[in-house]
Amino acid sequence: MSLLSIIKECGGISNVVRVLNPDSRIIIEILDFDLLSSQVKQQAYNLQLKQVTYSKNVIENKDEFESQLLQVGRLIAQQQLQDITPYIKPVECEYRPDWHISPPQGLLNDPNGFIYHQGQYHLFYQWYPYACAHKDKYWAHLTSKDLINWQWQPVALTPSDWFDSHGVFSGHAVSQDDELMLFYTGNVRIDEQRDRHTTQCLATSTDGIHFTKHGPVVPELPPGVTPHCRDPKVIRHNDRWLMLLGAQREDEIGRLAIYQSEDLKTWTFLALCGDELGDFGYMWECPDFFTLNKQDFIVIGPQGIESPNKSHTVAHHNGIVKATLDESGKALLSDFQHLDYGFDFYAPQSLQTPDGRRIMTAWMGLPDEVDHPSSDNGWIHQLTTFRELSYANGKLIQTPIKELEKLRREHVVLPQDEPSFDLESKAFELKVSMEWGGALRLHQSDQGYCEIRLDKATQTLFFDRSNTLLREGDTLRELALPHSDSVQLQILSDTSSLEVFINNGEAVMSARVFTAKDATKISRAGEVDILDCWLY
Repeated sequence: MSLLSIIKECGGISNVVRVLNPDSRIIIEILDFDLLSSQVKQQAYNLQLKQVTYSKNVIENKDEFESQLLQVGRLIAQQQLQDITPYIKPVECEYRPDWHISPPQGLLNDPNGFIYHQGQYHLFYQWYPYACAHKDKYWAHLTSKDLINWQWQPVALTPSDWFDSHGVFSGHAVSQDDELMLFYTGNVRIDEQRDRHTTQCLATSTDGIHFTKHGPVVPELPPGVTPHCRDPKVIRHNDRWLMLLGAQREDEIGRLAIYQSEDLKTWTFLALCGDELGDFGYMWECPDFFTLNKQDFIVIGPQGIESPNKSHTVAHHNGIVKATLDESGKALLSDFQHLDYGFDFYAPQSLQTPDGRRIMTAWMGLPDEVDHPSSDNGWIHQLTTFRELSYANGKLIQTPIKELEKLRREHVVLPQDEPSFDLESKAFELKVSMEWGGALRLHQSDQGYCEIRLDKATQTLFFDRSNTLLREGDTLRELALPHSDSVQLQILSDTSSLEVFINNGEAVMSARVFTAKDATKISRAGEVDILDCWLY
């Protein structure tokens, strides 16, 4: 028999949730047991998982089996795209950002495939449309001409195939001639113990909108690595292609796996990198690679490293390391530092603009936090604003992109002699100079506020959101600034977020901040000068 005849026996494609292809079995997960044929009802059936299991020995034409798997995947994808149609309409919510990217409904997490291709920017993100939960991920797709105005495009990838049926996990994009290539991790879970199977997969498009899946291009795990291996970043380096993967060694130590290819389709394992950092977390996620001022950098998301401050209790960190790639392609890593010292900055992705700038965005959220006030309205999380990265005098500098100036709709002159005032908006930009001992309260109302304060005794900046409507997550972040006579801040505020660029971009702190709808006041204490203010 063929795979298509198996699908027919299982009640037709509309009754099939997913097809799994492990070892010597074919597993069909279904919706309704009653729609199975009488013959299939006698097959091995898992009541808990709603799965019918066949032996691959029943397949008569093995040569056609692989193409039939892809055909079935396309049929499942069509049904999935139809099912998510009602969830593409944004729900109204008082916490919905004015100008940050947020999901219409459901859960957003990692940005993916951030690239400039054929005259416009493409940005994808992890999306589960049906609930504020981490379940089978899709790739939502946006395009823009200016990094400010983004247009929703048809969902690019769905968890429809045997190699990604439990989630189209994160990855990057390559613009190759007229083709847009998406490299991503296919996530599959098998049996009741939910054994994880991960492969690195490819999908391509000639029009930048509609994508064809080609299946795994890296079907096996690197040697000595657990199935926690994901998030491919593909770069051109020394006349060959390299793929960087976040990985976990079998002794549960995070590392970076690197592959090489001549044609982007056949990949060879090169090295497992990062031993020079020692025991540095139990998993590394979401690698990125770029060069700033002749210095190579690799971005990693180490999980489980020791936090520099006691107020930072979460396991998930963001960071960047200097990298040196030898002739073999192995990377030597050093000088880890955080990209963002705030609460909500994870899984960043970057691109190079046509004018040569390195631009980055990240998930403004964390993997274990899914109970924000916005979830009451059926959506959660957003992306950060876009920031430009540069490197000079041994310092990594991050500043808001210049395109954000287009959002400035009104310049506000604030009274310097009044300690508080009402902007009547949460969407604004401030430029502030603070002396040690000063404090600035934002998103303030009778019900609460968020505070930035400078402790003179320790020369530490504290970012405090303990007096907000936050339900879970850390409420305090601190950053030592021992060599600053005063502190210069550029603050980007949206309805439910604050991003603070410190001392001309030498450090950044990002946060989701949930406050009452009327929390539009600003107050200050001590030496705090607001140098400029724009409403967005």
